[in-house]
Amino acid sequence: MDIKAGRLSADQLRANFCDLAPAMAPNEARVAAERCLFCHDAPCVTACPTTIDIPLFIRQIAAHNPIGAAETILSANIMGAMCARVCPTENLCEGACVREVSEGKAVEIGRLQRHATDAAYGAGKQFFRAGPATGKRIAVVGAGPAGLSCAHRLAVLGHAVTLYEAREKAGGLNEYGIAAYKASDSIAAREVEYILAVGGISVVHGKRLGRDFRLADLERDFDAVFLGMGLGGTNTLGLGDEPEGVMDAVEYIARLRQAKALSDLPIGRKVVVIGGGMTAIDIAVQAKKLGAEEVTIAYRRGRKAMPASDYEQEVAQIAGVTIREYQRPKTLLAAGGKLAGVELEYVTEREGKLVPSGETTMLACDQLFKAIGQTLLPEDFGGEGGLQMKSGKILVDSARRTSRPKVFAGGDCVFGGQDLTVSAVEDGKMAAQAIDSMLKAAKAA
Repeated sequence: MDIKAGRLSADQLRANFCDLAPAMAPNEARVAAERCLFCHDAPCVTACPTTIDIPLFIRQIAAHNPIGAAETILSANIMGAMCARVCPTENLCEGACVREVSEGKAVEIGRLQRHATDAAYGAGKQFFRAGPATGKRIAVVGAGPAGLSCAHRLAVLGHAVTLYEAREKAGGLNEYGIAAYKASDSIAAREVEYILAVGGISVVHGKRLGRDFRLADLERDFDAVFLGMGLGGTNTLGLGDEPEGVMDAVEYIARLRQAKALSDLPIGRKVVVIGGGMTAIDIAVQAKKLGAEEVTIAYRRGRKAMPASDYEQEVAQIAGVTIREYQRPKTLLAAGGKLAGVELEYVTEREGKLVPSGETTMLACDQLFKAIGQTLLPEDFGGEGGLQMKSGKILVDSARRTSRPKVFAGGDCVFGGQDLTVSAVEDGKMAAQAIDSMLKAAKAA
């Protein structure tokens, strides 16, 4: 096994992990904005989970008003800065753009959104302040996109929020799980600072639901509760004992995001990634950028079925990553307790089901990353009864209410979510509005 740190120099690593999509210069942004047709019934707005008024903010950029554009964006999506960097815009707003349909080249909505939010952050422009105190107290569990969005909207509405976060930093997957080349410049931390600067939100770090307090405790002590703790468990390969060299992609990306020096991170020469989603792409590309000589993604279905978008797949291939279709791991090969390779089984698809072909191939590797999805563990929400579940996630209604009257939930931990930062932000925003309505109704009764 040949896993070691420092395969590349500090200068090489710095170049490899620069912005995937660089910031726009003012004139570039103006020219890009002028391509927008400012549609009346804009399909890009419909395609955005947070329904940002995209034609309006682009018109504001075209009129040399990026600060105004930022206010338009952040009023609908308080995490617009990160979403500008990590949203699969090719599947959302830009995929629905009239220019994309007619010309094959969408207006660069994501980069324009970054241009506006960067301008606001750079100018220190705060658009929001906590509203007049209502005397109501809300507990929010999890300082990821859903929790932060909910907490911010509740604070603006005048409610006092206590935000519980198990880790030492807020931000959730934006801080710990997004590829470093998509979120440079400590933008995730800057965005958290901006959100908390609204006032009315107190953050308690190092406290985990189910370990340090129970859901029943929060229901007793607060007027409402929002659960936005994400997913704490990782799916397994189901191949028995795992030799040294098999790693969890999510955990490794978190280490990478928090590393003081990228040269301290150990990486193999021949790396295999199992999975086909965004995490698989992110870890594969970053492994290559860290100095791995060969990186291969093995996915059990075809390329069109991969959760990662066509654009993300292209990013991986440009980086030198090989994508193998219709192959799934069958056996992990070890020598002296250390990973030596993986036996992959070819599968075919019949009526939507995967069928083994009986053929296998061997792939030598010294490091293998599991990127096959995460799951909600009972201890993530305290293991208590009374929360209706579906497919291992919390069941909520359209207002993000759970089966417990005072408890709401959103983000990756709820059933039916899109597993996107922007969707989690919308969940938090909708839950905050529903909580506010509930509290007003109770006061009026």
